[in-house]
Amino acid sequence: MTTHTFATVRDLLRYAVTRFNTEQLFFGHGSSNAFDEAAYLILHTLKLPLDQLDPFLDARLLPDEVAAVMTVIERRSKDRVPAAYLTNEAWLGAYRFYVDERVIVPRSFIAELIPHHFSPWIQDPEAIENALDLCTGSGCLPILLTDAFPNAQVDAVDISSDALEVAHRNVADYQLEDRITLVESDLYTQLTPRKYDLIISNPPYVNSGSMAKLPPEYLREPQLALAGGDDGMDLVRKIVAGAAERLTENGVLVVEIGNEREFAEAAFPELELTWLTTSAGDDMVFLVTAEQLQLG
Repeated sequence: MTTHTFATVRDLLRYAVTRFNTEQLFFGHGSSNAFDEAAYLILHTLKLPLDQLDPFLDARLLPDEVAAVMTVIERRSKDRVPAAYLTNEAWLGAYRFYVDERVIVPRSFIAELIPHHFSPWIQDPEAIENALDLCTGSGCLPILLTDAFPNAQVDAVDISSDALEVAHRNVADYQLEDRITLVESDLYTQLTPRKYDLIISNPPYVNSGSMAKLPPEYLREPQLALAGGDDGMDLVRKIVAGAAERLTENGVLVVEIGNEREFAEAAFPELELTWLTTSAGDDMVFLVTAEQLQLG
């Protein structure tokens, strides 16, 4: 079908939804269905308000506008490029971040928990002075931390220099260079011997069996940021092991492990992990206190 047969946003939307469903695309990077993904990509490409589809549905488009949208639809359908890489943006709640193929698309459940200050384990958000984010990727979680914990200085660590370049851009966009320090490091290795009131991490945690079954969209992401070894716990073990000497007396460690609760509990039988409630249930994020780690 040639592009001149399309005249309106409605035409393109209908075509995109049909194409996405025909190709059986995977939706796990923001949108949850073909319609929402199509609407987002069309509105973004046409530089229209992302929350106002209806007023523009019957707007007639110029040939070059139709061609631009068709290019995006083709890349999403044929090449299975995640929408966030096509638009160079991703959203966590009301926060917008720049992203590209150097980082995984932000989608952390920890982002849901930060505005609630991990209560009741942290009772006074203003008392948090030092926080650490391990495997920071695009730098999205440290940016959320600075809003939730107004007195916190945040160290954000990643082993990937490419990812840190993206994180630098996002930190600069939010003008937080004075509060967020980005560090190229293999977890704790390059950090100064500072103690933290709060450590968070959304590390690579996909086990090898699940890695082999990932949809094409996930294979577009840096595999370094996804693969967690045979049981998904390779980095999680190191994070937990190092946290004991890095947390302050009343500090807490919060780690996201996705669908790997069974493996996490098997990896830390001596710890009574506290599972935090997220929109996906009680199996995605665990919390451990400094006291538990010292005893363990």
